[in-house]
Amino acid sequence: MKKTRVLQGCLGILFCSIHGLLGSSLDCPDRDAGGTRCSISVEKLLDRAIQHVELIYRVSEEARTLFEEMFIPLSLLAQQGHIGHLCTSNIVPIPTSKSEVQQISDKWLLHSVLILIQFWIDPLVDLRDSLDRYDNAPSALLSKTKWMSTKLMNLEQGVLVLIKKMLEEGSLELHNNESVTAFMVPPDVVEHVLRDYAILSCFKKDAHKMETFLRLLKCRQTNRPGCPFL
Repeated sequence: MKKTRVLQGCLGILFCSIHGLLGSSLDCPDRDAGGTRCSISVEKLLDRAIQHVELIYRVSEEARTLFEEMFIPLSLLAQQGHIGHLCTSNIVPIPTSKSEVQQISDKWLLHSVLILIQFWIDPLVDLRDSLDRYDNAPSALLSKTKWMSTKLMNLEQGVLVLIKKMLEEGSLELHNNESVTAFMVPPDVVEHVLRDYAILSCFKKDAHKMETFLRLLKCRQTNRPGCPFL
């Protein structure tokens, strides 16, 4: 019990430091005199987006680990490999070869990131509400889940700015109308706790995918020699 409290305290300190480092928004605060165009360069906007999604991925990994330690017995961990098959994000696959990477467009990368972001906004809100009903959910886990939900919405605004700036397109809404749990979790097979664990696991996987796409886009924009994504 003492060890668990110490762990929760350390995680809480880490969360606070990450929260302070990132700031509150990814939208464009520096607009021109008419307020119509974002004056921040594409490179800086990409840097901000990458920083956001990097930290979102890190916190998602910490939240998943904490949830696993608190609520998943060893008998259920044997199903961990099966959880990956419950994720639906294969609708946006990662290119598996250099030729595939070269064929995809910047528009495909940006729209794929936006699809993944908007796909996860509602499920993270649902997860946050679900964890609030747990009798013994640690405050660090609740804080991390709320943080991820907020930062994902900030990231959505930043990606929309990038789409307008890089592709000269207007607002783009790609919201998924169906519940993520309807795809990921057969209610007659998986218990409530395992459902929440699956959501955390799948979101972590997709956060890494968003980071990969944005880093690839940054490599293309800067044309750096030796970029591992090219």
